[in-house]
Amino acid sequence: MTADDGRPRARAASLIGPLRVALLRAMAGIAGLIPDRVLHPLAQRAGVVLYLAQPRRRRLVRDNLQRVCSYLAAQGLANEATAAAARDRRALERLVRAAFGHYLRGYLEGATLARHASPAALAGIAPDDEVVAQAAFGPAEEGHPLILIGMHFGGIEIPALWSTHRLSLHVTAPMETVGDAAAQDYFARTRQATGLNIIPLEGAAPILRDELAAGHVVALVADRPLAGSGTSIELFGAPARLPLGPAVLALESGAPTWLVTVRRIGPGEYRGRLEQIEMPANGTRRERLSAFMALQARAFERAVAEAPEQWWTLFFPIWREAEK
Repeated sequence: MTADDGRPRARAASLIGPLRVALLRAMAGIAGLIPDRVLHPLAQRAGVVLYLAQPRRRRLVRDNLQRVCSYLAAQGLANEATAAAARDRRALERLVRAAFGHYLRGYLEGATLARHASPAALAGIAPDDEVVAQAAFGPAEEGHPLILIGMHFGGIEIPALWSTHRLSLHVTAPMETVGDAAAQDYFARTRQATGLNIIPLEGAAPILRDELAAGHVVALVADRPLAGSGTSIELFGAPARLPLGPAVLALESGAPTWLVTVRRIGPGEYRGRLEQIEMPANGTRRERLSAFMALQARAFERAVAEAPEQWWTLFFPIWREAEK
């Protein structure tokens, strides 16, 4: 192929990123004009269309939800809807349809992040237990490191914002890398604008160590590996792969570590949940890391039990990947 043949194609490729970002901005602008009480029910209905249009993904979500609901019911952790889904196919299918709607609502929250980052919106998020929230956030101050672990659950973008609001402190969080450089830059800038210190996921470990050593707060999403193969650990009764990074940082820094999730309770309405994950004091390094990972997995299960259909990771082959 000659240089002349390649140039138009290269120019076209170079335009795709900026065009995609322009489209994202336009969509975010339109979504920002629509109230949550209208936007979220529309997304939930659109989720039904997505559910009908994607049979392979529907099967994956159904299989994952079946495992989750059956496990939660067996452990006595299931709410009424989850317990029904564990024993009744129709009830399970209702949760599957709802999961597709929540999947789209996650994208909406990303598109309207500035709305959710406002002090008024964040002040409106009540914790399930204010005493626990005070234990997590109350003593935090500059010079005392803190690790916040998040999940692809509920309002995925919101826990770090909520934590930043409650702490009034510097929070650093790595962001998953997307293939398009222009889109990556757009996502990073929109999140930086909310007050978070966003860093690339690749090469994040030394930066996070330095942040903790300086007495700062770091936040990581840890319910599926975004880079590398992860470590096998039992989750909902079967081996799954989870990133080891949070456990290593907790062990090396000695920083208090909390799981923070924010789930949807209505259009634009949220509740926060916190649970401390303590690093075992005794054992070899390997034993302590393994024990921490097991405690973290149990905390994930309790968080998901509140609303399994809001767990984004259902859309990925959680347990199939662990079998490879």
